[in-house]
Amino acid sequence: MKNVNFNFGKKLSRRKVLKAAGISLGLPMLDAMVPAFAASSPEPKAKRFVGLSLSLGLHGPNLVPEQEGADYQASRYLESLQDVRNDFTIVSGTSHPGVTGGHTAEGSIFSACPNQRGATVRNTISLDQLMAKNLGHETRYPSLVLNAGGSTSPSYTGNGAMIPAEKSALKVFTKLFVDDSPKEQRRQAELIRQGHSVMDLVGAEAKKLQGELGKADGEKLDAWYTSVRELEKRLEANEAWVSRPKPKVNKRLSKIDRNNIITVEKAMFEVIFLALQTDSTRFVTLHIPGNARATSLEGVEEGYHSLSHHGLDEEKLDQLAIVEQAVIDEWGHFLRKLKAAELAENTLLDETMTLLTSNLGNASSHNNKNMPVLFGGGGFKHGRHLAFDQKKNYALPNLYLSALHQLGLQDESFATSTGEMDGLL
Repeated sequence: MKNVNFNFGKKLSRRKVLKAAGISLGLPMLDAMVPAFAASSPEPKAKRFVGLSLSLGLHGPNLVPEQEGADYQASRYLESLQDVRNDFTIVSGTSHPGVTGGHTAEGSIFSACPNQRGATVRNTISLDQLMAKNLGHETRYPSLVLNAGGSTSPSYTGNGAMIPAEKSALKVFTKLFVDDSPKEQRRQAELIRQGHSVMDLVGAEAKKLQGELGKADGEKLDAWYTSVRELEKRLEANEAWVSRPKPKVNKRLSKIDRNNIITVEKAMFEVIFLALQTDSTRFVTLHIPGNARATSLEGVEEGYHSLSHHGLDEEKLDQLAIVEQAVIDEWGHFLRKLKAAELAENTLLDETMTLLTSNLGNASSHNNKNMPVLFGGGGFKHGRHLAFDQKKNYALPNLYLSALHQLGLQDESFATSTGEMDGLL
């Protein structure tokens, strides 16, 4: 290993430090994926979570039924899901308290962090990463963070850093199911060993520096030092998996057309299903960005982002409905596959919570109220429309807290939650 001169007198740069040590480690990607064991938790009713987030929302009148309760009449977008009607709940009249700003609220989809944050205040941990932090040690990969067209994600670490997403379904498939060569396994093991040494050195120097800083810088350094220690624990967990063979699957991914976001979503869901089925991971987010392309969809001539800013233009709304219906239909296909996958006593859907939502309730007006919410599986009693006040929204973080409790975690709150979601059985 190279001799490393840690000079923190000028500037503390984690990337510079790690590069100087001859090792490249993505701190933001891993620091919230560390095993953190939950103390005596109740028996979980669910084991997995998959969150599908949309940058551009869904057109409310096509999604939200007029009636509430179990006897609601399916809306236009939900008609194709009636065979799995009893496997999901539609929730209306909810949003994240304190979250505004239109597109800028995208980082709060799964964190629910109020976004009047200012330049110096961080985001908070996202729902999926909190789950992975507590339970991710049980699988090879604590979580998967995916994007259907870019590297941004709604997944954030405990220190408020965004986890870059993987946008290639083929790369994810290879990562999950293609064994590394013996040479690559040795390389990974060596990187882990080097990583331990680097983390020890960096951590020691960071501790020395703490006493020389002001309060604000001290808090930043403390957060960074915590990341260092969490990464060290994550490296220990990774070491046990390096030499273990990956599961084998007999599956080819669907063909992807980059001008058709639905083909990308379909391929991603195929990979996610295999990842859950082989227990390679249990916590996944998939993000569909605003720059996603849909022009090769029949009947769609304008860009997806342009269509979402429809201004109630009927021609744009007709084209937008084609895109949004296809997005929902793929989510429905995913539910069906989970339901058809039988386990010892139930189905994969019974053990998997699936959430479809967006930071935008109305993309055309950049409104963050009345977020679209479809929530399926996970051992809940579904088949109903939970209709809250469209003007005085109910706190969506309450659903997130319910999801945590369904996993057996004992958190008393999540972000701005006020309790578990009313009416969710």
